[in-house]
Formats: sequence, structure tokens, C-alpha cells
Amino acid sequence: MTILCGLFLAGTPLAEAAPLIPIPSLNIGVGTASNPQDVAVSLQVLLMLTVLSLAPSILIMMTSFTRIIIVLSFLRSALATQQMPPNQVLIGLALFLTFFTMSPYLDQVNKNALQPYMAGHISQETALTEAIKPMREFMFKQTREIDLALFVNLSNEPRPKSPDDIPTTTLIPAFVISELKTAFQIGFLIYIPFIVIDMVVASTLMSMGMMMVPPTMISMPLKILLFILVDGWHLIIRSLITSFH
Repeated sequence: MTILCGLFLAGTPLAEAAPLIPIPSLNIGVGTASNPQDVAVSLQVLLMLTVLSLAPSILIMMTSFTRIIIVLSFLRSALATQQMPPNQVLIGLALFLTFFTMSPYLDQVNKNALQPYMAGHISQETALTEAIKPMREFMFKQTREIDLALFVNLSNEPRPKSPDDIPTTTLIPAFVISELKTAFQIGFLIYIPFIVIDMVVASTLMSMGMMMVPPTMISMPLKILLFILVDGWHLIIRSLITSFH
């Protein structure tokens, strides 16, 4: 014990003499702008923070994410597997499928807007204009004319002569409801074979007098077996990807 205390006391000055790691400080404040350049920089920072806060909504509402996640949710409900696959897996799969389907348009955004802006060849306004063009092209391809006409009429604006005359604020909601309708149509087709299995199992149990046995207990393994035999994930993903072309 005496030896340990002596070593501890001997090591104390060394520990005290060791240089401390400096802790940086961060100061955020609001001051008075001295020139117009300071105001412009402040507005750019505010705009960037706004865009970052709206990034999840932009990803969901202007890409293929909405259709994909709804179809995958319908599939899980039709299989009656409760939380299998988990929400994290479905959302992660939907995100990667979204990046895959949107990669040609994202490449155009990177080539025509992001890289020239970072190199200083174009202004911020020009970069935003160039970035929205590929996204508008994608949304126009997936939007039904009847849905687009609905929001054009509701906006009380003059009848557009070309797609370029349609504002993006009008195009986005039309695109969203078109995606919802398409996703529900695919979900209905997914439900049909599994409903047939439920009906067959329920009728069989009733004919055998086994009314106390829950039909889902018998039908769920049969659904999973059918889904595996037909290679369901391959069929679902292929149908989802090809539905955007």
C-alpha cells in the first residue's frame, strides 16, 4: 500500500504538468450589417438553412420515394407479418430504390447546376433554375393530365400554353396525388392473391368446424410460402422500377 501511495504521489506532478487540450468556443450572435455584402451573405445563409430544413419534404414529394414506400407498406400489410420487415428496413430500401430510379436526373442536377455553381461559373439563382429542370421533367412524366388540370384550374391562373408555363408549386401537388393513385393501384393488385388465400383458409376452417382457430394463424405461413415460391421481392422491385419508365 505504501508503495502504491508513493507511486501515486510521484505521478501527480506529471499529470498536473501535462498540457491540457484546448476546448474551442463558438459564438453566435446577431449584429448590425455594415455594408450590403454582409446582408447578402446573411440572406444566403438563411436560405441555405431553409433548404436543409425542407430537404426531407423535397425528397419525399418530388421523387419516387412516395410510390415506393406506399407499395412496400401495402406488401407488408397484405402478408400480415406485422412489423416484418421493420420500418427501418422498408425506409432504407425505399431510399436506395429512390436513389437508383432518380440517378439519371440527379446526375443532371450535379452536372448542370451543382458543379458549375461550386466552380463559380454560374450564380445561385441560375443554379436553382438548372437544378429544378430535371426534377420537373421527372414529375411531368409521372403526373396525369387530369391531376395537373385540376390544380391549374384551382390556381385561377391563365391557361398555360406549354409545360414551361406551369409553375412548380402547381406541378408538385399534382405529381403527389398522381403518385398516390398509382401506388394504391399497385397495392390493390398485390392484395388480390393474398385475399384469395385468406378466403380459402377461412372457408376450409369453417367447413372443418375449427371456428376457434384464427384464420391468420394458418394463412400467414401460406402467404409467406407463396411469396417465396414466386420470388416476390424480385417481382415487386422489378415492377416498381419499370413503373417509372
